[in-house]
Amino acid sequence: MTVIKGTYIEVDPAVELFIQEAGDGDPIVFIPGFTFTTEVFQEQLRHFSKTHRTIVVDPRSHGKSTMTLHGNDYVTHGTDLAKVLEALDVRNATLVGWSFGCLTVWEYIRQFGTDHIKSLVLVDMPPKSLSLQQDQDWVEGPLDDLAGAYNAYLRNPQGQREFISAYAKGVMVQRELTEEELNWIVEQSMQTPYYIAANLFASGLFSDYREEAKLASESVPTLTIVAEHWAETATSYLQKLAPKTAVQVLGGHFMFWEHSQRFNELVEEFLST
Repeated sequence: MTVIKGTYIEVDPAVELFIQEAGDGDPIVFIPGFTFTTEVFQEQLRHFSKTHRTIVVDPRSHGKSTMTLHGNDYVTHGTDLAKVLEALDVRNATLVGWSFGCLTVWEYIRQFGTDHIKSLVLVDMPPKSLSLQQDQDWVEGPLDDLAGAYNAYLRNPQGQREFISAYAKGVMVQRELTEEELNWIVEQSMQTPYYIAANLFASGLFSDYREEAKLASESVPTLTIVAEHWAETATSYLQKLAPKTAVQVLGGHFMFWEHSQRFNELVEEFLST
């Protein structure tokens, strides 16, 4: 039976991050995406803790971590990650970022390099969200659509619920969700207040980590797992930007939840090479 330990780490005065940890061995650290929590990685926590020291992080203003008006951007999140790894005495870890969690990983690399990273798994996130060449580059979506989402949805709690609900049904999961599943997904996001979600959304969309993505792929073994709906564009883009990155294709944006067994197999295969 997996014994999961929950703890809090102070990363700034009066700002604590909630951490879950289980298992022994080489460390693997999971960082969730925009407004999501440690709960989304429970299948990975159970699976990988059989062979690895497995750590899952609630970023600041996510889940059980402190809700704060300060530092709700991915520059701060990268610094927070470094403080967590130092506090837990984690060295030579595999970092697994999902969605905007990849931005946290790349920001960590921008600030601290790759010396203490063993390998990277980057789940379904372009290193630059917006581009004027959106017909050629791998981007989050058309600029007007993303601006519309920001202005229409992230202005109040109802809008945030509607945004995450539509995203869950249209992009995250390929099958039809039950009402209970959809409510659970929305509840994970709603632990982050809408006004903080808006800050994170803007910070993520205006980030540019192309140099870090290229550097990382040349410095440490890197696996990128992309969703099927943009696999051709993403694969072509990564072959040009970071050709040493291994690329796998699986499911929708939430593939590690919907297709957890296959996702875990892909990561295991990557770690064993």
